[in-house]
Formats: sequence, structure tokens, C-alpha cells
Amino acid sequence: MYGYAGKILRVDLSAGKISHEPLTEELVDNYIGGRGFGAYYVYNEVPPGADPCGPDNRLVIASGPFAGVFLPSGAKTSISAKSPATGLYGDSNVGGHLAGELKYAGIDAIIVEGRTPVPSYLFIDDDRVEIRSATHLWGKGAIKTEEVLKEELGDEFQIATIGPAGENRVVFACINHDFGRQAGRCGMGAVMGSKNLKAIAVRGTQGVPVADMDGLKSVATVMFRELMQDPGLKIWQDLGLAQVTTWANSIAALPTRNFRENFYEDVNGLSGELMKETIVVGDKACFACPMATGKLCKASFRGKTVLVEGPEYETTALIGSNCALRSIEEVAFANYVCDELGLDTISAGNVVAFVMECFEKGIITKEDTGGIEAKFGSLDAFCDLAHLIARREGIGNILADGVAGASKAWGEESSRIAIHVKGLEWSGYESRGAPSMMLAYMTCDIGAHHNRAWSVTHDIAVGRDIIKGKAAKVVEFQHVRPLFDCFGVCRLQWVELGLPLEHYAKLYPVVTGMDDSWEDLLVKSERIWNLTRAFAVREREDFGRADDWPPARFYEEPVPDGPLAGFRITEDDLNTLLDEYYEARGWDENGRPKAETLIRLGLENVASELYKMGRIS
Repeated sequence: MYGYAGKILRVDLSAGKISHEPLTEELVDNYIGGRGFGAYYVYNEVPPGADPCGPDNRLVIASGPFAGVFLPSGAKTSISAKSPATGLYGDSNVGGHLAGELKYAGIDAIIVEGRTPVPSYLFIDDDRVEIRSATHLWGKGAIKTEEVLKEELGDEFQIATIGPAGENRVVFACINHDFGRQAGRCGMGAVMGSKNLKAIAVRGTQGVPVADMDGLKSVATVMFRELMQDPGLKIWQDLGLAQVTTWANSIAALPTRNFRENFYEDVNGLSGELMKETIVVGDKACFACPMATGKLCKASFRGKTVLVEGPEYETTALIGSNCALRSIEEVAFANYVCDELGLDTISAGNVVAFVMECFEKGIITKEDTGGIEAKFGSLDAFCDLAHLIARREGIGNILADGVAGASKAWGEESSRIAIHVKGLEWSGYESRGAPSMMLAYMTCDIGAHHNRAWSVTHDIAVGRDIIKGKAAKVVEFQHVRPLFDCFGVCRLQWVELGLPLEHYAKLYPVVTGMDDSWEDLLVKSERIWNLTRAFAVREREDFGRADDWPPARFYEEPVPDGPLAGFRITEDDLNTLLDEYYEARGWDENGRPKAETLIRLGLENVASELYKMGRIS
């Protein structure tokens, strides 16, 4: 089998059992890799009603056929499980060097189940796999843990870790890798922590078989050449994703003060240019990536100086403008705090901004915060709250369940300003003036995340007040973009530098030897999308349209100021978007896949199961 290592590693932590099984052609043909493998195993092996932080949940760490291969940025690892944040299917992906190392160790995916009786880590050195004690690592920060394991095992090991947030099952705990890369969304770190698994360390020395090496060299060389000659490459190398901040502000999409506004008056203090001039000390890249968007920064606060990778745009948006911090150095320090604690910066920024607005409105007081003056613009408040959340102490025990959990504790007034969908906090684009982007957040299978369909530029191109017809573009993006997660390759070269999709269509047969057309691959992506939706329908009897509804703020409150002052999206607009989306998807009016749609996509067993449960017709 070309493009794959050929093996699945199974680890039963409860039994202390390690085994390998062959990767099947059927699995590859139907689900490609990465996110596709994760969706398949989570649907088929996690029993309905399973506790996301219980031993029956599966943690699936998977690469794809392009990972670790000579082509631009084959660096993505997908990590999937039932999400503690949403109670539904969840996944996240991380760059760096883990994906290729897994394949060099002969592994396409790791499936972890059960729970070790004592803190442990998974040691993989080619065919040698062991569950080792991590008692000396438990309680340490995620970055410190990686430092210790590198010292013990050697720098050639690629390591994924969790921090105290994962150990304490914070529902937005992340998994850290390569001293600054995170699988941040959906609480994958909490799943890992619930299994008493502190880290995974991998070293491999094997190769990846390729169907047509000359063909691969030809296509990949053209891709690298086009990227290196692109006039837009230099600004990405200079500023990385930090450059997006001022652009998002200019189009009135920058989350500000808990998404109350979408234009930040102090944005210049958060700009990529200022970051480059003042705190950047070096550049960093994932495997085989010419963009090198990672920026190593130095930041100081409270007498402590730290080195951190970032902040990238999402962190700057959610911790910076959304919490009203005014200095990029402050954001960088907060970024470090989250990385070491093992907190997703997107959700952490949302949660703290939510606290700040609740504090401002008098919904909570200093008595609730334990004396913290939780005002917008306070880095002190951010850091103090982050530590409480990671340890689940005081107010942190409430906030560790995310804005959805906290709003249930604090009542109706707070729920109207709790910015999430399905329990996952909203990422970095305020969308009252971008209906297709709003719909993308509403219908994303893992909750409010932008990575499945970043369509804000489509809204700008065709008209920001246009509603009808935009659902089709969202569906299109939701088929194309997740393919990159299946392939195990970064999508930035396509999204930001315009590298043609036809290159990826040509790569697939030369790497794998399979003759799938691009249209065939899109059908497989659609299959995966419907499988994750089916997981939600199976999981919850009442799952449907209401779960695709955005926060009340977005349809009740017009944008207060800035370039889009007065903009809002109405409930009628939202229903129009969902009606068109469900029709385009082949789902019923409540957002459940029709049996005929599942059957068309080769999911006959799923259709039969849901039909017998009375969940679909």
C-alpha cells in the first residue's frame, strides 16, 4: 500500500495491552487518512452515551498519505475523540513534525482506549512500543514536560504532551507538540488526561513507500517552485499569521470585547508589524514548509521573561482584542501561560472575555472571582483566571466547562452573551456582516470553528448583506478544506498563496497509486462529513436545527460601531441560510441526514442504525 506505513497501533491502557493490526485497503479507499480515520473509528468504536472522559472513549491520532512525504508542508496530524466540550464528535489537528515521525515509525494511526492506573506516557521507537511511568511528569507544564522527555530520550523524538489543564479535564484542554504547536480545539487534551496519559514520544527510522517517485518529484518540485516564486511569500515569512489581525479589523471581523464589537480601536498595538519590530526573535517552520509562519517571541510580565511560539492570529484575536489587551507583548505572555498550562488559546480567550463582560454587567462580582478584578484589558486577570481554570480551583472549576457550562451556572442573562455553537467557543471572525461565514460556524461539525469553511472573503466578494445562495459555497468549502486534514497537509499554501488545487489532485495518484479523481475525493470528504453528523444524531435524540443556532448576541444586537455599524443578522436570515444548507446537503428540515443521502455515500449501515433508532426517515 503506497503513501501509508501500513499499520494501526492499538493501545489498551486499562489492560496494558499493545497490538498492531494491518491498515486495510477498504479503510483507505473510503476515508483517506487523518480526520477520515478519526471519524471512522470514533463512530464505530465509541458506544453511544459514552463519557468523553471515560475509558470507553477513543483517542485517535492519525496521519494521512501526504504526511512526511517530499511535498509542501505534509505536516498535519489529526487527533479525534468524542469531545468533552460538546459531547459530540470532535477533532483537532497540529503541525510540526509528529505526523511524519509516526509514519517513519511504521504507524498510520494510534487508537488509545482505557485508562492507566498511574500517570503514564506512550514510548514508540520504531517497532518498540511501551507504556512507561510518567509520575515524575504529572503536574508539570506541557512545555516543561517536553523539555524533560527530550532530555531523557533525545532530541530526535517527536513528542506530544498535555499540561495541568488536560490532567484536570478542562473541556478546552489542548495537546501540545514541538514547543508551541497545539491540537487546540474540542478538548483533546482532556481526553488524553482522562486516560492518565501525559505524553506520547515517537521516533522512527523507516521510509514511506510512494507509488511513483518520479511523478512525485515532478509535481512536488513544481509546487515548491511556485511557492518560492510567489510574491506574497515574503510577507508570510516575515509576519506569519500575525499579519491577519489588522486585515480582519479593516473588514470589521475582529472579535472585540466578547464579540460585542468587530472593530478594535487599539489594533495597532496588536499588529504583526509591531510584533516583528518588538518581540520576534526567530522564525520556525513545520515539516517541509517554505512559509515558516511560526514566530518565536520574547515577552515579559510580572518579572518573568518567557520564549513562546506565537501569537498567531487566532490567539491575538481571542486573547488580544476580545479581552481588550492593548499590547502584543501582553498577548504573547498570555499565549505562553496557556501553552504551559495546556489551554486552547481560542477557547481560553472566549472564556475570559465572557467573564469580563459578566463582571462588567454585574452578573458576577469579586466575591465570585475570588477577588480578581476581571475587567477588560487586564492581563493580570487573564493570567490569574487561566491558572484557576487549569487547576479547577474556585471560579476556575466553573469556567473549566467552557462558556456553555458557565452560562448554565450563571443564568439566562449570561447565556445570551456566551459565544459558542454546540458547546465549542467561536474562533476568530465576528460574522454579523458575513452571512456565509456565520453559516460556516453554525454548521461546522465540531462546533464554532472556522477551519472547515473560511468563507468571509466570499461574503466580501458577492455582498455582505446577501443571504440567498450562500449556503452552496459553504458546502463546497466544507468538502474541499477538510480534505487537507485527511491528506495530512497544511492548507495555508492553497488558501493564502493560491497554490492550485489541481496540484493536490495530481499528488494523490502519484503518492498512493490510486486513480481517484478530484471529484471522487470530494465525495469521500462528503462521506466523512455525513458520518460525523450521524454521530451527533445517534448520540442525542433531540439533536437538530437548534444545535446549529448561533449565540443570541449575533441576531439580537446590531454591530455598535466601526465600518459595519448597524449590521446584524435576523432570525429569518438564519432560517433561510439553514434551509438552503440542509437542502444542499440532502438533510431534512431539522438538519438530519436523510437515509437516501447516507446510502448514496456508502453509509448503508449508518442509515440502517439511525433508521431503526427512529432518528432519521
